[in-house]
Formats: sequence, C-alpha cells, structure tokens
Amino acid sequence: MSQTAPKIIPFDPNRFRSTADFYDRYRTPYPPELIGAVASRVGLEPGDRLLDLGSGPGPLAIGFAGLGLEVTAMDPEPSMLEAARLGAEAAGVRLTLIEGSSYDLSPALGRYRAVVMGRAFHWMDRIATLAALDGLIEPGGAVVLMGDRRVHSSPDYHPLLDELAGRHAPQRQADRTLRQSPDWMPHEAVLLASPFPWLERIARILARERTIDDVVGLALSRSVTSPAALGAAQDTFETELRAGLARLAPDGRFSDVVEVGAVIAFREAPVDP
Repeated sequence: MSQTAPKIIPFDPNRFRSTADFYDRYRTPYPPELIGAVASRVGLEPGDRLLDLGSGPGPLAIGFAGLGLEVTAMDPEPSMLEAARLGAEAAGVRLTLIEGSSYDLSPALGRYRAVVMGRAFHWMDRIATLAALDGLIEPGGAVVLMGDRRVHSSPDYHPLLDELAGRHAPQRQADRTLRQSPDWMPHEAVLLASPFPWLERIARILARERTIDDVVGLALSRSVTSPAALGAAQDTFETELRAGLARLAPDGRFSDVVEVGAVIAFREAPVDP
C-alpha cells in the first residue's frame, strides 16, 4: 500500500453554519434498523458510552441514545448542537453536548465503547483523528463511519448542482472536487493503515423521491452551497437551480437510489456477539 499521506481539507469550524435548518429535513435519514445492526455488530449494550464525533443535528446520536446508550454529541457548530438538543428533547432521550471538533479530542473526554461519525470524517485530519481515538476507545470497541452514497438518480440533477456550485461558491466546490479526485485516499485505505484495520460494512439500499423543493433544500444543507457559503449569491443560485430542475423534470419529480451504510473498524477480528 502506498505510504503517501492522505490529503487534508483545511479545518473550518464554521463550515456548516447556516445549514442546521435544512440538514434533518433534506438529508437522507439513517434507518433505525441500520443503527440497530451497527449496535449489535459492535456489541453495544445499554449504558455503554458512545461518542458521535461531528454530530451535526444529532440523527445518529439520537438514534443510538434511543437504544439506551450514554451518548456524547460533539460538533464545532453551536447551531447544530442546539438542533441536536431540541431533537433529543423531542425524542425523549438524553445527550451530552460538547462544542468541539476532532482537533479537541483528549483523554479528558473519557473512554468510549464506540465512536461514530456520520458524513464527517472527510473534514478531519484522518490519521491524527484515528490516533487520538485509539486512546479513547475501549478494548474491543470500534470506529464507525456512517453515511450515504448515490447509486442512481433519475433525472440526474447532480451535474447541475456541481455546475452552479462551481460558479457561485468556487472555493467550497474545490474542496468537494478534491474528495472526488484520484488524489483523495478513500476512508477504507486510511483505516487499513490505522490502529483499526479490521473492516466490515453494513448497508441498506433505499429509494427516495424528491421534489424541486427537496433538491433545493438538499443543496442548502450542504457546506458547498450553504446559505453562508453562497452569501449574496444565494437568491441567484436558488433561481437558477429551480429553473434548471424544472427543465430536467417538468413534472417536478426526481427519483434517487441511495445506499446508506456503515463501515465498522475494529482493532482486530471481533468476537461474534
């Protein structure tokens, strides 16, 4: 395996400022049965401690807390933590909320049975983060990367999103382009060279229908085309996006096939529960 260090996207604690209102409404949700399958595979029991690193508005933190785990949600964006607090309150679960990022990991946080990250690992110094987590995760515990990937879209609106992002938020789009380039080391390769090299995957493939409003909301939930990233160009971006979407789908309907999954990384082969 190549020893070339993986690329790092510069840390920006404000990257998801202004997206909290859109994230839970328009991002693909994590199915409860997937969260349950991850908990079972890792051997999580009620009362075990779990850290959701880069928690955003807390969909994973809330889901795992619903299984009786003692969950800490950690994120650098205060509005995301407030959304997580409100979501936990509505779900009737308790979260410990910490404002911070992977750069704030320290032994003072205590030990965890598992650390989960949902759509967040790529924003971190991945090697340094895994080294820090090696000191926080209990023996037999795991790092869990959860997220989704597009399998198919009909009609495909993603080239339109990329073209508009490149014109209206070029620096943010450059970060996204890096993650899609051959120069970007996949998470699995980074994990294989880390203290957590035993990898497994669990996934579900889902159909998801979207309207034009849904696609616009999805765009605003992404850091690359968030209201803060677009600034004064937001109105123009939305107008051009709606017009382009209407040309693609005169009936205003879009169909996505999405894989929602988890990569579970252990230090060594786990004992089957």
